[in-house]
Amino acid sequence: MNILVIDAQGGGVGKQLITALKEEIKDAHIMAVGTNSVATSAMLKAGADEGATGENSIIVACRKADVIVGPLGITIADAMLGEITPKMAAAIGGSESKRVLIPFKNCDSIIVGLEEYTVGQLVKLAIEEVKKLKD
Repeated sequence: MNILVIDAQGGGVGKQLITALKEEIKDAHIMAVGTNSVATSAMLKAGADEGATGENSIIVACRKADVIVGPLGITIADAMLGEITPKMAAAIGGSESKRVLIPFKNCDSIIVGLEEYTVGQLVKLAIEEVKKLKD
């Protein structure tokens, strides 16, 4: 299973996702792609098998992934303080990969029907969804 983790800003969510994925899905190949080098570096330190940075890397990696995991904002152009370009959002949204997205209230989009969770709880829920896709 090829899992693509995408994150922006400081890469903190991606780092937590990769740490948990490595613990829970031992045979997964995890590629980390950050919108910037700080995010990529954080995810590589968490144990990603490979990493890259930037718009074109996200576009290419979306073609190779079985599953894309990250914050909901990665699918919205200009989200995450403008780090998500329209081309990135289109590549992620148009990918044939399954997407496991973590909703955050700070992405300037209101998603109704969500319960209040900590980041750690959201990461655990995301990992459970990825594990279901593996089986």
